[in-house]
Amino acid sequence: MINILIVEDEKPIANLIKISLTKAGYNCTCIYDGLEAADVLENNTYDLILLDIMLPGASGYDILEYIKPLMIPVIFITAKNSLNDRVMGLRMGAEDYIVKPFEIVELLARVEVVLRRYNKLNTQIVLGDLIIDTVAMSVSKKGKEIPLTNKEYELLLLFAQNPGVALYRETIYERIWGGEYPCDSRTVALHVQRMRKKLGLEKNLKTINKVGYRLEM
Repeated sequence: MINILIVEDEKPIANLIKISLTKAGYNCTCIYDGLEAADVLENNTYDLILLDIMLPGASGYDILEYIKPLMIPVIFITAKNSLNDRVMGLRMGAEDYIVKPFEIVELLARVEVVLRRYNKLNTQIVLGDLIIDTVAMSVSKKGKEIPLTNKEYELLLLFAQNPGVALYRETIYERIWGGEYPCDSRTVALHVQRMRKKLGLEKNLKTINKVGYRLEM
């Protein structure tokens, strides 16, 4: 799974980015302080960093200098919108520069472009005789495309990116539908049941009693 570090001191913005990227299938970590970001980078590896410039502790420019030897691509996300600021950020080594406020769909597209540039984005996931195309957002089995609803596709992608991992129903609901899991909800179970039948995953997508589900291929 692609790991993305979000360094942004405005928590509502950081959390919105995290929710959106998580729904798109990325694993995200939020840090709200520049110095804390440097500490985290000492012990963890990331595929991409989304970095604010005006941060407590250490500025985004300072953190970028720290990141350079690690060879991790960086996208600046900032309110500094002058041409000089943009040129400076790009010349310092950022792969892209996004000015607040921004549309989430634009952020997702720019993230995908940078990951593809660094050959970190696998556009196809193979599960036995199933092929998931993450660009076309389509699923095929033995060369024949299988129509899925948006939620069924997102659900399959979540399992495909976490093979062998037991996923709690609460986690699945939060990742796919957002919000807190209603205890009496049958939403997850019904979607899993329909997806199993459509894709022939009855033997692979296991139900874990009182927990959730696990994909075994």
